[in-house]
Amino acid sequence: MFISFKHAIGNNMNLDKRYYAKLHSIETFGTVDGPGVRFVIFLQGCNLQCKYCHNRDTWDINSGTYINVNDLISQIERYSSYISPNGGVTVSGGEPLLQPYFLLSLFKELKKKKIHTAIDTSGMLELTPIIKEVLSLTNLVLLDIKHINPEKSKNLVGFSNENELSFAKYLSDNNIPIWIRQVLIPTITDSKEDLLELKSFISSLKSVEKVELLPYHNLGKYKWRELGLPYELENIRPANEDDIKRAKEILEII
Repeated sequence: MFISFKHAIGNNMNLDKRYYAKLHSIETFGTVDGPGVRFVIFLQGCNLQCKYCHNRDTWDINSGTYINVNDLISQIERYSSYISPNGGVTVSGGEPLLQPYFLLSLFKELKKKKIHTAIDTSGMLELTPIIKEVLSLTNLVLLDIKHINPEKSKNLVGFSNENELSFAKYLSDNNIPIWIRQVLIPTITDSKEDLLELKSFISSLKSVEKVELLPYHNLGKYKWRELGLPYELENIRPANEDDIKRAKEILEII
């Protein structure tokens, strides 16, 4: 059941945040957001301002459509033959943990059906009781480390990284599996000093299963232009194979 936000407001609908969320889009055959084939849900709304964001249209929480938990579960079940037994459901964004009550209801239903759950998040939020409850039902967290340096993080995404690193430590302390992700941006996130610091931080965590370096690209630049916004990384080139190879050697990952 998809309901446009404007339609809902216009009819004075009071939608229960436990069962409805703001949706940006759905990918029914995802292969890069967790193990196996994934049903990927992109929720609307983000609390960061990443200069390299390729989904700039996800930021506004007032955009998008409403999705109902039960109807979403019905859609997921139609694709169960594709996502089982090694795949599952990944909730991404935007920042999915801005809508934790919906995630809690969704993950409770997915757990009943023994469907693997994953969240793609920056972790740059306060660890509230409701978020901790959601994490207790999460099989895997894809944690996007924006920048290991707090000042550089603030310049890149609008916030320092203290909450993000605390989030990672909470996952580790509670044995919640983590895939660490970082976008490798030439001249911004690829210095040897920063990569060594990232390596040291990752080594302090005990539940990291995988480290992924995502090469920076500017394919989402047109979305900024469509919104009439300047793209601040206009002069930054995309990362290439040599950049990734060098960073992997520093991080000592295969």
